[in-house]
Amino acid sequence: MDTIDEVHIAPLGFEFDRIIGPARRYDIDIIYLLEHDEPQSNKPSYHDELKAELSTESVEVRSRTVDLIDIYDVLGAVTTVISDHADDIVRVNVSSGSKLSAVGATIACMATEATAYYVHPEGYAHADRAERQSYGYADDEVLPTYPIESPTTDQVAAMDFLECESTEIYTPKKKDIIEYAQTEELSFIAENQPANDKAKFALLNANIIDPLTENGYIDVNTVGRQKQVELTDTGKNALHAFRHKL
Repeated sequence: MDTIDEVHIAPLGFEFDRIIGPARRYDIDIIYLLEHDEPQSNKPSYHDELKAELSTESVEVRSRTVDLIDIYDVLGAVTTVISDHADDIVRVNVSSGSKLSAVGATIACMATEATAYYVHPEGYAHADRAERQSYGYADDEVLPTYPIESPTTDQVAAMDFLECESTEIYTPKKKDIIEYAQTEELSFIAENQPANDKAKFALLNANIIDPLTENGYIDVNTVGRQKQVELTDTGKNALHAFRHKL
């Protein structure tokens, strides 16, 4: 019988008790520490102390290198871990990193079934960034989240195709996406078995082009009689955040 693990994800900034407190309360099995992408010499020395303390609590510590001031990098890292633990209980600590990492982590919970929580410390330290920003563990509370619709697997695949195929001299067209979808047997084509090209383009527009355009993930430009499709900067960020769906 497969066991269900208690898995926590925590950006590792300038906090200690805000991470170790919930680890003890929830008797967690695995914790993912999202560490900022910077030289080891720039990180607080107590990061190693925290990892050692977690290990003494029989917590398996797994580290991931992330840009903690990049919302989409945090979003992508958190959604990927959540996807890897689809059968486990996943909670995300949004209070242990930067404000931007908190936003990314919270959005990740809204797009999945993970639980976001905020830790209340007993008090705060002074503003010296070389030291921990708070001390003690008073309590934690589950944050209210509102479900958001993330891109479908087919849509992420289409965005990935656009990113891979676009060059300075060539922009993919709608027919290129259809050919890719047929080759890779994307569900919007494979499950509907369109009888002709008109039906294929209708399915492409309804399932890929229209929703991605509405979300600002792609631009469609008419060049002659062709429809060229280009991934926007927002689309690139969304692809980075949800690439795990591939």
